[in-house]
Amino acid sequence: MKKTWTRNDLIESISDNVGLSQSDSSFIIEEIFEFILNELEKGEDVKISSFGTFSVRHKNTRIGRNPKTKIEVPIKERNVVTFSSSNILKSKFNL
Repeated sequence: MKKTWTRNDLIESISDNVGLSQSDSSFIIEEIFEFILNELEKGEDVKISSFGTFSVRHKNTRIGRNPKTKIEVPIKERNVVTFSSSNILKSKFNL
C-alpha cells in the first residue's frame, strides 16, 4: 500500500536528514507553505525549478451532470490551483 505523506512526515524527514530540530523543521515547512499560499492568493505563479509550477486558474460557470441520476446541476465559477510538473520531473517518472 502506498503511503500518503503528511506535514509531520515532511517535518520528521527534514529533521532526520538535515539534522534540524523538529520545531525548526516545522517552522521551515510552514513558511514554505505560507509563501506558496500567499503568492497564489495574489494571483502569482510559484515556480520551483526542476520540480514544477503552481498556478491559479479561473473556471467559469458551467452545467455539470450527476453521473448517477443524470440530473443537470449548475457549477458556480471558481478559482482552482493547478500544478504543472517540470520536464525534469516528468523525465524521472516517464510521465
